[in-house]
Amino acid sequence: MNNGKETVKFLAIFDHHTACPMSQHPAISRSRFIFEISNLKPAILPSHDLAHHDLASFRSLRSFAANLLALPHSLTSQFPLRTLLPLMADANTTKPSVVLLTKAGELMEKIVSLCKRRGFIFQSSEIYGGLNGFWDYGPLGAELKRNIKEAWWRSMTQFRDDIVGLEATIIMHPKIWEASGHTSTFADLMVDCLLTKKRFRADQIEPQSGIAYSYTGATDGASGKESKDSFSVLLPPGKPPESDRKVAKQFYQLRGVENATLLGERTEQIKDTTRYNPENGSLLTEPRPFNLMLETYVGPVKSDENKSYLRPETAQAIFVQFKNVLEVSRQKVPFGICQIGKAFRNEINPRNFTFRSREFEQMELEFFIRPDEATEAIYGSIATPSGPGHPGEPQPNWGWQMWHQYWVEERFRFYENIGLPRISLVEYWQKPDELAHYAKATVDILYKFPFSKRDDKGELMGEELEGVAARSDFDLSQHQRYSGKSMTVFDEELKAAWPKLDDAKKSALSQSYFESRKKYLVKMGESEPKAEKQARDESEALSKGYYIPHVIEPSAGVDRLALALICNAYGEDQAPDEKGKMETRVVMKFHPRIAPVKVAVFPLLKNKPDLVKKAKEVRDLLRPHMSVFYDEAGAIGRRYRRQDEAGTPFGVTIDFETLGEKGPELQDTVTLRERDSMKQDRVKIADLPQRLLATIR
Repeated sequence: MNNGKETVKFLAIFDHHTACPMSQHPAISRSRFIFEISNLKPAILPSHDLAHHDLASFRSLRSFAANLLALPHSLTSQFPLRTLLPLMADANTTKPSVVLLTKAGELMEKIVSLCKRRGFIFQSSEIYGGLNGFWDYGPLGAELKRNIKEAWWRSMTQFRDDIVGLEATIIMHPKIWEASGHTSTFADLMVDCLLTKKRFRADQIEPQSGIAYSYTGATDGASGKESKDSFSVLLPPGKPPESDRKVAKQFYQLRGVENATLLGERTEQIKDTTRYNPENGSLLTEPRPFNLMLETYVGPVKSDENKSYLRPETAQAIFVQFKNVLEVSRQKVPFGICQIGKAFRNEINPRNFTFRSREFEQMELEFFIRPDEATEAIYGSIATPSGPGHPGEPQPNWGWQMWHQYWVEERFRFYENIGLPRISLVEYWQKPDELAHYAKATVDILYKFPFSKRDDKGELMGEELEGVAARSDFDLSQHQRYSGKSMTVFDEELKAAWPKLDDAKKSALSQSYFESRKKYLVKMGESEPKAEKQARDESEALSKGYYIPHVIEPSAGVDRLALALICNAYGEDQAPDEKGKMETRVVMKFHPRIAPVKVAVFPLLKNKPDLVKKAKEVRDLLRPHMSVFYDEAGAIGRRYRRQDEAGTPFGVTIDFETLGEKGPELQDTVTLRERDSMKQDRVKIADLPQRLLATIR
């Protein structure tokens, strides 16, 4: 836009439910439409993106847009204006820029409020002002997390013969983290705002374009003070230059130049830079590495010899205990070891509620498989994927690609079974330049959180819930090198199969194994001659049935999954109150398998002893089988609403029909209410456990 008045076309995208009568409104029947604003003053709508947390500006702009569109308030309040896109390109780009962002900020605000109000999640140390990056789980949150972990543990161990469990310590020998590479490479690049000192992860700064105003220093004529520090501010399109000069003066004021006269101003057009603070335009410091491990000391003396770390992941304990578990569990490759436990990372910038925290729980599986050379020697060929989708039950001739695809699909099935629909998830294959140097392939399973970024089409891109990595034999090899203890396994089938191979096959498989082992050793810093000799020895050992297993690692975060389930469950609809008047109902639509409380039991009236007595009998009947909440306070409708907010899938009401006061045919029956549909059925008390268990298990 220029400084004059002109007609501008905008694309408005609304979020709405197609089943709702309002969706028949001609303006939003397709959820998006184009409208024009004539004689628009450019100052009304800023051309730069609004911050998610700038709710006041957001609401005013939403109201402004609604007025211009002449849409009823009921429309814009029920169907959030998701995005407002100018369809006129400016002089510097052919792509429209978003001037009104999603309602993600408002939605997350509601979710965070509900989490505290209903006892899902609290800020840690709240009465002392809180501690950034740490969260406590209240009564409902604790139950939700326990249900998540139990569902995962059952799926990994109880329902399978080829996976066993482990529970290891949080603090381990510091040499473990040297072997894994955490002490040298487990770091993020950090930048600081030169004005506010706020810290950011360098890779989280979004590319920006604009005009950079640079200064060589500033002086104060009255006091004679000066600063020769150079400084730069990025001016986004549409903002006046004076706003950047104001930021620059604030910078020099912090350096003692109170009434700053800026020196050496020059401008430069910059595109897609990450060198400036997106919040105020200030120049950032040069990126520098920041190790994410939290240090501690073991023993009474604080010294380098006693320094240790809170584990940044649970996986390394599994690798360290691999041989012990293999020997005592009567397992053989392929098999897995799984663990649930706390991990700690000193995040530079914890954000998005519990999504990125400094203390969190992981659910990790390390599934050990034969190297492809061993599998081919035994079975003559390697099975590889024929296409996308679940490959079916594991087969003995699977190579690492089949195992990797199998575990990716198994993880998607798990999420669907606890209530996350496939449409809410994204399967992201890491590009070659994104892979860890030891990984053959990694799939990130993403969930479309409200705060996720959107692509050019306005679709949520998702944030990582879980990574499924084919990690080769890197981890066990590293611990073998650093500990001096063998991590090889003996495979009787391989030893028996090798002599039956023809010479050409033996040579090909030996050479392939030799090359992969030599590549690893050289990468880890071994000299060429030493790496070649060791790789030859290991290739020879392969022919005798010995190898270091490869591993497929599905690694998920409990806290991220809990947040995804909360976001996915949150909903609002219209329901009648006690007087039949429609009101907004907040409902958490957890899958019954994962819901914190499975059933709530209500006596219709608390001042009727017979109803209360019978209700407590029903409660005691159900308690051995599931989590039950008993509530007798308030009107029955209010009690329903409270349980809807808690995500309780079923409500059982004991009324006068239960006591037989309206005929013997209804005696010892109760009203069973289903949360989502609010449908109510009469069910015999004796049938309740079986009826409910069929749904929640």
